[in-house]
Amino acid sequence: MINLPLLLALEVSNTEVEGGLFDFNATLPLMALQFLTLTVILNFIFYKPITNVLDERDEYIRNSLTTASASLVKADDLTRQYEQELAESRKQAQDIIRKSQQEAQQIVSDKIKEAQQDAEKLVSEASNQLNIQKEQALKTLEDQVGALSDQIKSKLLSN
Repeated sequence: MINLPLLLALEVSNTEVEGGLFDFNATLPLMALQFLTLTVILNFIFYKPITNVLDERDEYIRNSLTTASASLVKADDLTRQYEQELAESRKQAQDIIRKSQQEAQQIVSDKIKEAQQDAEKLVSEASNQLNIQKEQALKTLEDQVGALSDQIKSKLLSN
């Protein structure tokens, strides 16, 4: 029995002397091989699918940005074109309004001139009729004055 504790102590002292922080024995290449195998397995199982997904996502983002920028350029062109058409339409509308106002003013001035001419005609006709009536009245008065003067003369002479 005494031999058993002694053997254990010798065994412990042998392991302490032989072992240290780093042992360079057959386990080091085995650990390196396990590490390389794990790296290769993780690369095929985990890293490659993730990098593929990330590459696809980058490509999708790039395509989306390209499409968006092309759509933005097209929208800017359309906006510019519509603004030019709108400006031209406004200009045409203003021209039409200006022309219609001028035509309306021309029509109004023509109607006013016609009305003035009609009024002048009526006034001249009325004036002419009054002159004719005045002359007729004067003739009638002259005739009556002549008749009255003849009657007065004949009465004065007969008396």
